Amino acid sequence: MKKNTPLYEFWKGIIIENPVLVIVLGMCPTLAVTTNAQNGLAMGIAATAVLLGSNIVISLIRNFVPSEVRIPIFIVVIASFVTVIQLVMNAYFLELYKVLGLFIPLIVVNCIILGRAEAFASKNNIFLSFLDGLGMGIGFTLTLFILGSLRELLGNGTVLGINILGQSYQNNSMLIMILPPGGFLMLGLMMAFVNLFTAKRK
Repeated sequence: MKKNTPLYEFWKGIIIENPVLVIVLGMCPTLAVTTNAQNGLAMGIAATAVLLGSNIVISLIRNFVPSEVRIPIFIVVIASFVTVIQLVMNAYFLELYKVLGLFIPLIVVNCIILGRAEAFASKNNIFLSFLDGLGMGIGFTLTLFILGSLRELLGNGTVLGINILGQSYQNNSMLIMILPPGGFLMLGLMMAFVNLFTAKRK
């Protein structure tokens, strides 16, 4: 795929420059909230919404922001979108909000979002920044959802609360997979798979 095209800017975040599996950013929410598929999906969607909004606004104001104060301004923009997401989730998805808890406000300092603001949105137009944010957000969401699904399946025998492997497996499930060591192990396996896949395509 040719670089510096709109399609490349969208696609790179999903596989080629996946923020978690290739660039290895955003490890805190990735490991902490992916104990099940629902939590991973919800965190991915929340982060994507913030990433899209902040990329668009930062691209829009990039020519008016002095370089000396750009980082504080970027953080204010990101924090504004995080506050909106936090209030919406608190109002309409209370149970999910209670589960994700501290990790929603921490989206403000998520290095994926601040990194895209600094490395891409502050240097490109709105359209490309939108595609960049959308691709990175989808890549982040897919990674968290797949990781959460695998951990939930192996650790509890379910996916999105649906019993997949039966009661007999649940009685003898691999509980370690929903604990921190299981998160590290599964994330490492996913990284190895993606690196193997991308290496073969080069």
